[in-house]
Amino acid sequence: MQEYKLTDWLPTTKKETDLRHWDVLDVIIFSADAYVDHPSFGAAVIGRILEAEGLKIAIIPQPNWRDDLRDFKKLGRPRLFFGISPGCMDSMVNKYTANRRLRSEDAYTPDGRHDLRPEYPTIVYTQILKKLYPDTPVILGGIEASMRRLTHYDYWQEKLKKSILIESGADMLIYGMGEKPVVELCHKMTEIIGNSTDEFSLHRYSLPTDIPQTAYLIDKNQEADIKTASDLCLYSHEECVADKKKQASNVRHIEEESNKYAAQRIIQEVDRKAVIVNPPYPPMTQEELDHSFDLPYTRLPHPKYKGKRIPAYEMIKFSVNIHRGCFGGCAFCTISAHQGKFIMSRSKESILKEVKAITQLPDFKGYLSDLGGPSANMYAMGGKKQELCHKCKRPSCIHPQICPNLNTDHRPLLDIYKSVDALSGIKKSFIGSGVRYDLLLHKTNDKETDEGIRKYTEELIKRHVSGRLKVAPEHTSSKVLYLMRKPPFEQFYQFKKIFDKINKEAGLKQQIIPYFISSHPGCTEEDMAELAVITKQLDFHLEQVQDFTPTPMTISTEAWYTGYHPYTLEPVFSAKTPREKLAQRMFFFWYKPEERQKIIAELKKIGRKDLINKLYNR
Repeated sequence: MQEYKLTDWLPTTKKETDLRHWDVLDVIIFSADAYVDHPSFGAAVIGRILEAEGLKIAIIPQPNWRDDLRDFKKLGRPRLFFGISPGCMDSMVNKYTANRRLRSEDAYTPDGRHDLRPEYPTIVYTQILKKLYPDTPVILGGIEASMRRLTHYDYWQEKLKKSILIESGADMLIYGMGEKPVVELCHKMTEIIGNSTDEFSLHRYSLPTDIPQTAYLIDKNQEADIKTASDLCLYSHEECVADKKKQASNVRHIEEESNKYAAQRIIQEVDRKAVIVNPPYPPMTQEELDHSFDLPYTRLPHPKYKGKRIPAYEMIKFSVNIHRGCFGGCAFCTISAHQGKFIMSRSKESILKEVKAITQLPDFKGYLSDLGGPSANMYAMGGKKQELCHKCKRPSCIHPQICPNLNTDHRPLLDIYKSVDALSGIKKSFIGSGVRYDLLLHKTNDKETDEGIRKYTEELIKRHVSGRLKVAPEHTSSKVLYLMRKPPFEQFYQFKKIFDKINKEAGLKQQIIPYFISSHPGCTEEDMAELAVITKQLDFHLEQVQDFTPTPMTISTEAWYTGYHPYTLEPVFSAKTPREKLAQRMFFFWYKPEERQKIIAELKKIGRKDLINKLYNR
């Protein structure tokens, strides 16, 4: 077991910078999460990636924004910029349920406390820093800023909001996974100012505006000077406020450009200014992704948290992320919008290196909790003919059908599982991420690929399920599933038969745990009532359920807010009032005695008395 010193973490205080004999810092990152030095925590990744470039980096986790602001002053101003890392989750999703109730705990805060993170930390931290250090650039990153880079609907304030660049007063925004743009930004800023340590030197220069995957503001009168024929000009914020159809239309274009190899630059006018969103970088190479994961993380919370529990860390400390990206394109999900649809996979060597590091952790007992990613079984998958992918703007590679150009070979992933299990110190590796069963049911024209899928399915169910396998059918209604961009429910039946058959043959008593969502756009009470009957017939007492939560800039959110589907501009019904949402949600719990009379009354009200007998055998 490796022994760590305080200086093995990035510094968080003046005392820790003094231990490194640093007088001037290059970048100071303010994080709304606790500082866990682990590749699953964004602030740690950005800090380590910049440290590897020879820069002096500090992280100030969860600064106190309500006192004399000493946390914002204690390290002074950096040579290059302040970075804002608002957290691994959107701050409002992290804090509130779909019914806008306070969650039981903040998973990214010591002991789950609720009082160490403000709402919208991106805005709060930036405004404080701009007041204290008006001449020092503030650069935004993380999912909260990424999904708010243009006009977006905010469920918690119940209104259409402007780009977060406007409200926060920040100088630039990095969207998506930020390693490449933040490194280039530091290099370009260093070229501009040289090695000057003059604390007022930066304000004399403009930030570079040609870095991919960044967004910034210009005055509206400058727009004509920079606009080109290839730019995509969205409806202005003011037009979107006046006309919901225009907002829906905008979001379709934003999603399409986020999922293209060669995207257009996006321009949107707001408040006599214009937001300029540069196209994203191409997907990272395997070498670049390995570099990010292979940095010298301690994989542990900072020593300042000794004796405290950080719930999110406890959940992932024995897990390994083997790829980024997701080509599922689920309409309600932010993963593809943030990470992109193209799969970036780590090398086998990098994965095994991380697993070996986990085996050295003091409380590791030999069981990996997850070998996965945004979706568990997309590792090493991509287009067979890349030139076709370069022209494609489909948001999903598997909806409405699996693309014939998609390589769905599971053999590389099977090799990873077997190689990990062969390591000394590993007793068992489980798959905790959700599995896409539509990929496991897919038949190709290649016998070896199909045999690989069959073997993977058998290996997964026999050796990598921790008693319960997570899958996400999300609904039973074909209409709702199509709007979600999920496969028909018939495929869940097919997969469950395979799951039950393999369990029986192997003498196992494992469960399949399906996830479902209520109140998604297009879903009615009748759809939920039929879901209750179908899941009863399958003998499920549902646990993993949630009410649809509108999160910024997803297709489902904009359909929910605008009432129009962004791709067709056809009207879409959504349950919006608390009464409508609770009426849908209660059908998940038909088996609870306290819900029975309410459900019977609701079925009578919607004219579906025929379902009462099916639910309650009367």
